[in-house]
Amino acid sequence: MKRSLFPFLTLCFCLLFFYLPLAVMMVGSFNNSRFGGPWRGVTLRYYTSLFRDREIWVCLENTLIIAVASTIVCMALGAAAAFALHYFRSKLQFIHQALVYAPLVIPEILMGMSLLLFFVALEADLGMWTIFAGHVTFSMSYVALTVLGRLQDFDFTLIDAARDLGAGTWTAVWKILIPLIAPGILAGGLLAFTLSLDDFVVTFFVSGTDSKTLPIYIYSSIKHGSPTKLNALSTILLIVTFLGAFISRLLAGRAGRTGRIVNKAG
Repeated sequence: MKRSLFPFLTLCFCLLFFYLPLAVMMVGSFNNSRFGGPWRGVTLRYYTSLFRDREIWVCLENTLIIAVASTIVCMALGAAAAFALHYFRSKLQFIHQALVYAPLVIPEILMGMSLLLFFVALEADLGMWTIFAGHVTFSMSYVALTVLGRLQDFDFTLIDAARDLGAGTWTAVWKILIPLIAPGILAGGLLAFTLSLDDFVVTFFVSGTDSKTLPIYIYSSIKHGSPTKLNALSTILLIVTFLGAFISRLLAGRAGRTGRIVNKAG
C-alpha cells in the first residue's frame, strides 16, 4: 500500500506556520535597519543598546517580581479552593465552583475594566500592588482546576489511615496530602507564572504610570520605539525559553532512566 504524503506535507506546513515567523524575527534582530525594513547588513548594535537600556531591565524586574509573588499566592489559594471543592459537599459549593470558573470564561478586557473600576472605587493608587492583585485574580482559577484534577485520583483513605496511626489533621495534610498532590500544585504554579509573565490586557488597565511590566513596555515601544531592538529582546527571551524546555526535558529523561534502573534493581 502506497503511503500518502498528505500527513507529512501537513506537518511541514504547520511547522513553517509556527516557526517561520520566529526565524524571521531572529534574523531581523541582526538587521542594520532601524525600523526593520530592507536588509542593510549584519549588526549587533541593537543587542548592545538593549543591555544598556535600563528601562527594559526595570520592567523585567517588575514582571518577575509580580509573576513570582502572584504564583506563590495562587498556589496556596488555588490548592485550598480545589480541596474545598473536592472534599466538601453542600449546596453552596455550586456558588463556589461558579466563582472559580468565572475568571476562565470572562473576557480579559472585561476583567481588566472591572478591576480598574474596583480599584478606583477604593481610591487605591494604581501600581505594583494592583497589578499583583489582578494577576492573582485570574491566575488562581487555573491552579485550582489543575489541583482539582489531581485530587480526583487521590485516595483519601490514606488520610484516614494516617489518623488511625495517631497523626493529627495538620500532620496528615503536610506529610501525606501535600506531597502527593505537589505535582498538581507545581503544574498549576508554572501555568500561573507563565500567564502572569506575558499578561498584557489586565495589566494595561490596572498598572500605574510608574509601574510598567515587560509586555506594557513592548506595546509602547512598538508604537514609539525601535522594532529591531524588540526583535533582539524577543530573540533573547525565545532562546531562554527553549533552553529551559530543553533542560526540563533532559532532567525528566534522566529521572525516568534512574527510575527504571531502580525498579530493575528492586
